[in-house]
Amino acid sequence: MPPRKPRAPKPPQARLKDIADGDMTPAQRAYRDAIFSGPRQKITLNGPFAVWAHAAEFGYLAQQLGAHCRYKTRVPPRLSEFAILVTARLWRAQYEWYAHAPIAERAGVKPETIRALKAGRTPTRAPADERALYDFIHELYRSRRVSARTYARVHKLLGEPGLVELVGILGYYALISMTLNVFASPVPDGAELPFREPPG
Repeated sequence: MPPRKPRAPKPPQARLKDIADGDMTPAQRAYRDAIFSGPRQKITLNGPFAVWAHAAEFGYLAQQLGAHCRYKTRVPPRLSEFAILVTARLWRAQYEWYAHAPIAERAGVKPETIRALKAGRTPTRAPADERALYDFIHELYRSRRVSARTYARVHKLLGEPGLVELVGILGYYALISMTLNVFASPVPDGAELPFREPPG
């Protein structure tokens, strides 16, 4: 008999319902319109944006920070998207990985690097600048600090403003990941979950 193919992981049940346009408060409509008119070019609220609609004043500010982190920092898009993927993998944030893996590849992150990150492996064949960010992020999560040597490697790449912004990107996407995980934000129907859900 051929080996049985493992079952695809079952997505958890979303904990919040989407808010229909007709049921939105003025604050929720202002929040929605700010996203739709911004650089993300969204036409529906999904992922963390659907969650934040339930606290629209918070969501309005958070999405402004996110737009800056995503589009306006000094961190090159390839490195920014790489950092987002490393963060998504550390949190096993399903929607974040689903949304950003293709963006990262378009920004220049190699497919083999993306596969290694998804599998939880060190991307040993990634370029030196990506490896420096990988070490920085993992050290920060492991020890809640970074050593002088690790700091110096990334400082040399990004300079002081860029390094401050990198930490901001990591913080923002940790917020995204926590939001997605706590509220079990679903990936679109038919999309495969990138990671196995932990038990419980």
